[in-house]
Amino acid sequence: MSLRRAKISGVGRYLPDYILTNAELEKFVDTNDEWIRSRTGIAERRLLKDPKKATAFMAAEAAKEALKDAGVEPSEIEAIVVATVTPDYFFPATAALVQKKIGAVNAYGFDLSAACSGFLFALSNGAMMIEAGRAKKVLVIGADKMSSIIDYEDRTTCILFGDAAGAVVLEISDSDEGFIDFIHHTDGDEECSLYQPGGGSLNPATVETVESKLHYIRQDGRVVFKKATEGMADVSLEIMTKNGLTGEDVDWLVPHQANLRIIDATARRMGLSKEKVMINIEKYGNTTAATIPLCLYDWKDKLKDGDNVILAAFGGGLTWGASYLKWSKK
Repeated sequence: MSLRRAKISGVGRYLPDYILTNAELEKFVDTNDEWIRSRTGIAERRLLKDPKKATAFMAAEAAKEALKDAGVEPSEIEAIVVATVTPDYFFPATAALVQKKIGAVNAYGFDLSAACSGFLFALSNGAMMIEAGRAKKVLVIGADKMSSIIDYEDRTTCILFGDAAGAVVLEISDSDEGFIDFIHHTDGDEECSLYQPGGGSLNPATVETVESKLHYIRQDGRVVFKKATEGMADVSLEIMTKNGLTGEDVDWLVPHQANLRIIDATARRMGLSKEKVMINIEKYGNTTAATIPLCLYDWKDKLKDGDNVILAAFGGGLTWGASYLKWSKK
């Protein structure tokens, strides 16, 4: 019996209307446009300003568009996996809220927390459900309202992140094309080089944790940059080697949009020209779990059936990984 494969049959996204530019950031934090662009490649990012809306809202909007693109009814979805580090609540799961909002009455859902690697980890989980014959249609979403955990007086983090959601529908492929392979890694970050100190069971919310700004992201930028550059480049080359691919064979690299220098280093290691790399960090910044599906959305008209596509990410955890797809929407 041949392995059944999962394919991406639909892609959707949600971007908030409000655009926070580098010029605006200059007004309330010690930074400037040239400094941000030269170190990150970011010019602007989107923020969800409506206090009554959060991650589940963005995820549901992206899901609706992905379902429409795939020609799939919400009632056909059997499972929903939402990758996020900014859930509306600790529980219920964001996926449960999305399930209700889109009317996916026959689906169960759960959240997955792997920071910037979240979408890749969620994608492999969804693909394995289909490969195992446990589901025919799965909705995978990456969504984060990063502005809810950013200290806009901390120039080391506030320049980087934006809010957004991206979603894909996975279905059974009618051919050998689709989701081919993945390699994922985790190395427990006991030194907390990238984390949110407050809000969990170790430091539950108190007046003191709020006053000490423990509910915002903290990172050691130099450590994270070094590990991310090595991790994304290494695992991307690893999955190519494992599957007998050279730079000439790869049609597209879809990298997590954390930093333009990390993306460039990964492409060089893979032997890819810049024309083969999906880059939209200038417009959206780092949207954490949403960056990879946002790229797929922006390039969906350029992707062709049979294209060899490598997805790669590095995130808090520490987590990193790569996936290999043969693109097919047939």
